[in-house]
Amino acid sequence: MPRKIAVYPGSFDPITYGHLDIINRGLRIFDSVIVAVASNSSKNSLFTIEERVELISLVLEDNPRAKVDTFGGLLVDYVLSQHATVIIRGLRAVSDFEYEFQIAQMNRSISQEIETLFMMTSVPFSYLSSSIVKEVSSLNGPVDGLVPPLVKQALANKFSSYTHKTRRP
Repeated sequence: MPRKIAVYPGSFDPITYGHLDIINRGLRIFDSVIVAVASNSSKNSLFTIEERVELISLVLEDNPRAKVDTFGGLLVDYVLSQHATVIIRGLRAVSDFEYEFQIAQMNRSISQEIETLFMMTSVPFSYLSSSIVKEVSSLNGPVDGLVPPLVKQALANKFSSYTHKTRRP
């Protein structure tokens, strides 16, 4: 019987409990979920792609059915290269749907073999985004309950190093 593989793409800068919610729920449906970290040079990321892959790998290390990889170029090409059939996308609100719908339609026009599965984020994470986490963390606000402890520490380290670099003697 063929394995059902899904790809969950994103920047994951950083990974949050909202992302983990979608990954874990995806694993209830699919044999494996590939967390595909996009290498998007047009985005100004806090963490390098290598740091993001390492953080996600550590967070998911106890789940052998969740894999972490990177990709560049067309998502559809990557999905096909992984022998996957589904792209998972998380939706927080109706406002996410319009953009995601357009992307899903474009992907479908490129490859009829690929389906997009939209999953509504669980209610406790419906407001959560990596951008909000970064902003709160940069201001020394609490991010407990938003990100795993090792991500919280990585954020603290990152913003601590920025603070030290910008201080004048």
